[in-house]
Amino acid sequence: MTGFAAETAEIETDAGIYACQWDLRAVNGRGLDLRFRLPDWLDGLEAGLRKLLATGIRRGNVTLSLKVSRAESANTPRLNPQALESAVALIVEAESRAEARGLGLAPMTAADLLSIKGVLDVAPEPTDPAPLVAGLLARADALIAAFDTVRSTEGAALAQVIGAQIDTVEALTRAARAAAQTRRGDQIEALKAALARLSEAAPQLDPGRLEQELALIAVKTDVTEELDRLDTHVATARGLLAAPDPVGRTLDFLMQEFNREANTLCSKAQSTELTRIGLDLKTVIDQMREQVQNLE
Repeated sequence: MTGFAAETAEIETDAGIYACQWDLRAVNGRGLDLRFRLPDWLDGLEAGLRKLLATGIRRGNVTLSLKVSRAESANTPRLNPQALESAVALIVEAESRAEARGLGLAPMTAADLLSIKGVLDVAPEPTDPAPLVAGLLARADALIAAFDTVRSTEGAALAQVIGAQIDTVEALTRAARAAAQTRRGDQIEALKAALARLSEAAPQLDPGRLEQELALIAVKTDVTEELDRLDTHVATARGLLAAPDPVGRTLDFLMQEFNREANTLCSKAQSTELTRIGLDLKTVIDQMREQVQNLE
């Protein structure tokens, strides 16, 4: 099932503040394929995210991307007063000793002072990513919840579409049953005429044997079982759509059973009307199968 969610957040750790950009999206797939695009240095993050996603997602090609950068506030240098006092004291002492020897030094500027190592502090790079990983995993729940909301909305819309297609299959099955009943009368008359022709052409043939062969033909062209199974599949499909659990794979298998009965109906039709209904059934079932591929 398709879905998309994005989120931005700031996570504060002892090493500084990090700006995080999430992007979670999914497209249809027969199984579950999880792909991650994460910073390499966040050890343990992929394993945690994989566990969270696999708990709530059963089907689809899912891609989770994450960009992490130091927040501007973390990268802003801060004045170290103690280091500044030490630097000034050293400069004053150097100037005094230079003057004592008759040497003149160029005057120091503020930029010169700030360039001395240690006068400006910058937050250190993290040596242990565990606190940041923990913060990211805690924030991932909100991202996944937003993602599930989008998928639930789409799932409800798809359920309505598939439900309407199931209604069409049910209506076509009723029409096929009526057409089969009409065909039955025509078949009986056709079989009687065939029996009469055979009796006239070959009077030596055993009439009982001929009747058995014609009865066998009638059985082979009977579509009652196929129509009964279609009714059963319709009821099963409606029950699956109403279930709270993921049913995409089960419905996918059921579509194969729908199609099997429609194919058999067409092969046994021996009636223009019944053949037309069988082909209409196959069309609707194919359309329904395409929609079922979108369900989890």
